[in-house]
Amino acid sequence: MRAWWSTWRLALSLLLAGAMHALSFAPDPLPAWALSPLELITMAWLVHCVWRAPNALMAARRAWLFALAHFVIGLYWLTISMHTYGLMPLPLAIMALTALSAFLALYASCAAAITHTLNGSQRSNAAQTPARLLTLALVWAAAWTLCEWLRGTLFTGFGWLNSGYAHIDSWFAGWAPVLGVYGVTFITAFAAAALAALVNSAQHTPTHQPKNALVGLLVLAVALTGWGLKQHTWTVNHGQPLAVRLVQGDIEQGIKFTPSHIQHTIATHLKLAATPTPAGVPSPQLVLLPETALAVFQHQLSPASWNAWRALAADQQSTLMMGAALFDRSTSTYTNSVIGIDPTTSLEALTSGHTALRYDKQHLVPFGEFVPWGFRWFVNLLAIPMGDFNRGSTQQLPFAVADQYIAPNICYEDVFGEELLPALNANNLATAQQGATILANFSNLGWFGQSWALRQHWQMARMRALETSRPMLRATNTGLTGAIDQQGNTLASLPPHRAAVLDLKVQGQRGLTPYSSVGNLPVLLLAGLVLLGAFFRRDKRTTQ
Repeated sequence: MRAWWSTWRLALSLLLAGAMHALSFAPDPLPAWALSPLELITMAWLVHCVWRAPNALMAARRAWLFALAHFVIGLYWLTISMHTYGLMPLPLAIMALTALSAFLALYASCAAAITHTLNGSQRSNAAQTPARLLTLALVWAAAWTLCEWLRGTLFTGFGWLNSGYAHIDSWFAGWAPVLGVYGVTFITAFAAAALAALVNSAQHTPTHQPKNALVGLLVLAVALTGWGLKQHTWTVNHGQPLAVRLVQGDIEQGIKFTPSHIQHTIATHLKLAATPTPAGVPSPQLVLLPETALAVFQHQLSPASWNAWRALAADQQSTLMMGAALFDRSTSTYTNSVIGIDPTTSLEALTSGHTALRYDKQHLVPFGEFVPWGFRWFVNLLAIPMGDFNRGSTQQLPFAVADQYIAPNICYEDVFGEELLPALNANNLATAQQGATILANFSNLGWFGQSWALRQHWQMARMRALETSRPMLRATNTGLTGAIDQQGNTLASLPPHRAAVLDLKVQGQRGLTPYSSVGNLPVLLLAGLVLLGAFFRRDKRTTQ
């Protein structure tokens, strides 16, 4: 009976820790300063449980329980899109969420199994030297980081709730311009494992405690280095600040694509984009409207409506960037795109979709923009308009506006930091086109109500700005719409679920951070070398 209760108590503690871990990815209900410590503490408990497991399989099961609760709680908002807007029965929506979470949790299981296999069980009370504690923490950090990268890469990737995002408001975030979010993941996973190792050492080998404190000092040194890196200026101002208007239409998702409301949706966005500027505020040079602000294909919009948008661009002497689904009648294919409209844009270019300024989404959303093989039955359960979109090129030039260069990305493309990097290096001597000085995200999170999804996405956008040292503009349907500076700080934002515009000036940046130059390669090499070294060290021990 005692063994049974001990097993269930451990399982419940892992589920609770995983659920609490999910709270660390966006402020509310917790304050921003508490997110990083919560992530470290809950992960430290996971590491402790993995280390104390009797074998690799049990370690994997423990990590799976932790991660299952983490994803079910952290991604609960997926049920809103499936049930509220997809009309899937709520029990089926919950089952679908649980199935996805169970699959995603396998990556954590893999990290735990690798760690236990290379480190062995730490159930004994044998003395642990500082070198041993350091090795334990490094192996966990490497395994966890590699599996997080695999989760964000395999099967088109799903990097949402990567543990590195929990630290955007901590000293550790200073490492983002150097090593990217996966570098922050490695460093904070190391810090959590070191915390677990120090607590375990203090309990079981008190005679080594003074020496083992060196591991804690190393973690502190890494955090302080992150603070110092955050004070460093990686880029320089480019050109003059750009007057920008961000439009948030707040169109109810349930009616956005219904034929009777499409004209109202377009008229609402046009009216907001044409809002007179307050006294003393310059007329916008750039106006951003959210993903699928145009709720029909471009050729289905009347010439009169297109001329109204052209007239607005001419009146403001601005460039409009609008999310639109574009249909190519010559190939009968369509793309999720952003088009640019300026005073010189012709009506023919708009109706055909072949505008001079155009970006086609390259990283499509499974089930939303393409149907994975074997899952057509699942899509048929949903009353959501879906189709198989064409992918855009990985090499697309930024939009030139005044003396700035705007690189668009759509929806959750900004979750994949390495995929934004080509736009920063998109120099084209033939057209005198330069790399991006400002990033711009166009999203519609109306599918997820007023949930954590909005704030989680904002935190990830802040990480992208910090990694690239570029301002990030965000135009969304229901929120969060706003601007982030090159240090990852919020410049201004609109309250969610309110139709409004935000006028502000944004300063573009020129130059590359270390991460912008080399991407994820350094941290992947580091993780690989740590695991390789641990493997040969273990192999050598077993043959002796």
